[in-house]
Amino acid sequence: MIYKEAYEKGIEILMRIHGEGEEGRREAGMESRLLLESVCGTGLQDLLMAPDRVLLEEEERVFLGHLERRSRREPAAYILGEQDFMGLRFAVSPAVLIPRQDTENLVEEALRELTEGARILDLCTGSGCVLLSLLHYSNECTGIGTDLSAQALEIAEKNTEQLGLAGRASFVCGDLFASLKPERQFDLITANPPYIRTGDIDGLQPEVALCEPRGALDGGEDGLLFYRRIAEAAPGYLNIGGVLLMEIGCDQAQDVTRILSDRNYYNVEVYRDYGGHDRVVKAFKGIHTAE
Repeated sequence: MIYKEAYEKGIEILMRIHGEGEEGRREAGMESRLLLESVCGTGLQDLLMAPDRVLLEEEERVFLGHLERRSRREPAAYILGEQDFMGLRFAVSPAVLIPRQDTENLVEEALRELTEGARILDLCTGSGCVLLSLLHYSNECTGIGTDLSAQALEIAEKNTEQLGLAGRASFVCGDLFASLKPERQFDLITANPPYIRTGDIDGLQPEVALCEPRGALDGGEDGLLFYRRIAEAAPGYLNIGGVLLMEIGCDQAQDVTRILSDRNYYNVEVYRDYGGHDRVVKAFKGIHTAE
C-alpha cells in the first residue's frame, strides 16, 4: 500500500463515523493523516511530496489497527497517546479527560490574572494541562494539581517532565482539597470539574460516554455538585483577593454565579468561549467570604 492510498483508505473508513458530507470528509481526512503520520513518523509534507512512498508491512499493519480502533469509536487522542492544547503537546490516556479547546478559555482568563511568582492550585487536574499551561506561559509561578485518580496523576507527572516544569509543579492525590494542608494559601485556584448531569452522560457521543473516565464527567444529579463543594472550601485556601476560576457547562452560568454569590464571593463574572457559549466563571475572595 502506498502512502496516499493508505490516507484515502483512512478517510473512507472514518467517514462512517464523521458522515458523508464536506465536514465529515474534512474531519476524517485530518484524523487519517494524524494516525498515518504517527505510524510512519512523517508529516504533512510527505502526503504532498511523497504520496507514492510504499508503507512497510509493519506500518500498514499498525495503521489499519488504528483505523479499526477508531471505527469502534475510541478517541483518536487515546490511540495517538497525545493531544495538543494551548500550543503544547500533552500525553493522554483513558485515565484522563482529553484536553479540549473549550478549556483553553479557562487558561486564557487565568493568565490575565497571574502575577509574577503567583501560587496556583488546580483542582481535578487530570492530565495537568491547565496548570502546566499556566506555568509554561508565566514567570516564576508555581503550582499544585490535585486529582482523585492516581493514574491520572501519573500522566500529569509525565507531562510535567516533558515540558521541563518539574521544579515548578507538583501533584497530590486526593478529593479536591482533602490532601492539602489547611495553611496552604494560593493566589489563584482553577478547576475544570465534572459538570455533566449524571442522567445525561449515556447520551453523549460514544467517544465520551464509553471511553473517557466517568469520574471526570459526572457532576451529580444536577451537574452542580463540585461547584458547591469547591465554592464552600476554596476560601480556606485562597489569599484575600485571590481568584477562583472554573470551567462550566454552557447552561450553568446562572446557577454557578448564584452559588458563588451566596457564599460572598465578589465581582463574579462569566466569560464566553469562541462559539459564544458561557464557559468560564471568575470570582474573587472577599474579606467576608464564607470559610
